[in-house]
Amino acid sequence: MTLRRSLLSISIAALAATSGAALAQDVAREDTVIFDLDRTIKDPENFNWFTPGTKRMHGAHQAMWEPLFILNYGTGELDPWLASGFEGNDTNDVFTISLREGVEWSDGEAFNADDVVFTVSMALENSEISSREAATIRAQVASVEKVDDLTVRFTLNAPNPRFLVENFGVRIFGSFLIMPEHVWNGQDPATFAFFPPIGTGPYTYTSSATNRAIWDRNDDWWGAKSGFMDLPEPQRLIWLETGGEESRAQLMATNQLDASQNVSVGTFEAIRFQNPAVIAWYPDYPYAAADPCARQLEINTTIAPWDSANMRKAVAMIIDRNQIVNVAAEGATVASETMFAQYGSMAPFIDAVKAAGFGLSDAPDLDAAAALIEGEGWAKNGDGLYEKDGEVLSVDIHVNSASTEYTRTIDVIAEQLTRAGIQAKSVPVENGVFWGEVLPFGGFEMSYSWLSCGSVNEPWASMGRYTVKDVVPVGERSPGFNNTSRWDGPGAEAYSALVDKIGGLPLGDPEVPTLVAEAYQYLDAEMPFIPLVQSAKLLPMNTTYWTGWPTSENYYNHPFFWWNHTHQIIHNLEKAN
Repeated sequence: MTLRRSLLSISIAALAATSGAALAQDVAREDTVIFDLDRTIKDPENFNWFTPGTKRMHGAHQAMWEPLFILNYGTGELDPWLASGFEGNDTNDVFTISLREGVEWSDGEAFNADDVVFTVSMALENSEISSREAATIRAQVASVEKVDDLTVRFTLNAPNPRFLVENFGVRIFGSFLIMPEHVWNGQDPATFAFFPPIGTGPYTYTSSATNRAIWDRNDDWWGAKSGFMDLPEPQRLIWLETGGEESRAQLMATNQLDASQNVSVGTFEAIRFQNPAVIAWYPDYPYAAADPCARQLEINTTIAPWDSANMRKAVAMIIDRNQIVNVAAEGATVASETMFAQYGSMAPFIDAVKAAGFGLSDAPDLDAAAALIEGEGWAKNGDGLYEKDGEVLSVDIHVNSASTEYTRTIDVIAEQLTRAGIQAKSVPVENGVFWGEVLPFGGFEMSYSWLSCGSVNEPWASMGRYTVKDVVPVGERSPGFNNTSRWDGPGAEAYSALVDKIGGLPLGDPEVPTLVAEAYQYLDAEMPFIPLVQSAKLLPMNTTYWTGWPTSENYYNHPFFWWNHTHQIIHNLEKAN
């Protein structure tokens, strides 16, 4: 890769323009951390996280809104944050959370049980707010009550030993976020913009536009006043939309970016050649950290001919996942064996699936795929493409254009399918359109996604995303992006019953691996989605101004700075000089 001077000067000018407030207030570069934002901020003055399409990863839930707990991937423990602890009953259907004393909103109001009960009640009482976390709370919680100012009790609809980590523990990306009752009371939760926003975090909102958000340190932060934690060192945080891999590489190479979104191996090595202060999760190849959201090919099971399980299985047999690893990921990941992220904690469930004969094959089986397609009445024409009743077998595969990883992968798959006789075309779409319109409403035949994301230490979180309770018609929003493939029918119902049984068993129950394998037979037989490769995030981190980034050698948690646990990262940063 070449970092061209002309494009570099454009990127520098863009950074200066979008950071005008920062320059006017004279916060030095060495006191500022600049994070990469890989998407446009759709509505910069809407901070209602219940609203579909409203984003939080532009600093809102990394710097302003703090979680109750944070799951530590290194230790497996649920670390208290706004909460100080919890207790569950023997049947796992009542949980009591203790809140930390001394927590304040940035306007000085006390954070307490009233805020928690109020926010949860909003989700329970307003079905029109459809964020994934709100939908999950509605499905699981029967009632919530204040015991005292610092104690909240949840009574669930059914036993759920995963309730706290699933809803309040930042297991994957975010958590159910608590809002200030004294601001939200009397507002319509479906339309309230919550602007300007406040939170309990150590940073307060300064300004935002469609391509950046700026946050300044609150030196009166409750955490420092109460002795919970020192003030973080950075005085200012900026989330900047960099515009893609080439421009983020330019900014990182010239010390105008401190934490970058995912780049390819070649791009990372080019950055590091120009700027030796840039590091990654591993000091050497393959550099990347393992992400919990394994990649897959989502299939709309309502659209012919992909409403046929045989046709979906044929596609799975055609795909060469090792070629995706080598070409699209430059060898920085591995092919998936099942739907699950291949962490050590998931090994018992992955092994059970493989032992039952439902794991993925190491190599494509083009003959078996051809037999399935031809069994559905298709025959190859003179161009080598399948045809039936004068119609060529074709498929459009929608892909988010925000990353070269995504587009490269679908380019590889499209070529593989076309060579095998299915005329496949990649359809790149802008990030906001992909997540806001295409995927949730079923506006696709196939798409590249990671919607099995969820399980990091047990199987239910991922498997529960494909049950029949979340099936909605095409054109209606899938709740929480669950079962966007709209998989239904007897196989899906049998699968769902087994997954519901798994969900009621305590963590570590010895029956669970066997039940996982039993349920997985239906995924294997009907293929509502096709697991592809494990996800690896190669995230350049710049040590010119700041050290303390999470790495394999400094493993206090994972490095995904667009997640709610980023509070931990910010508190660990120290000035380099």
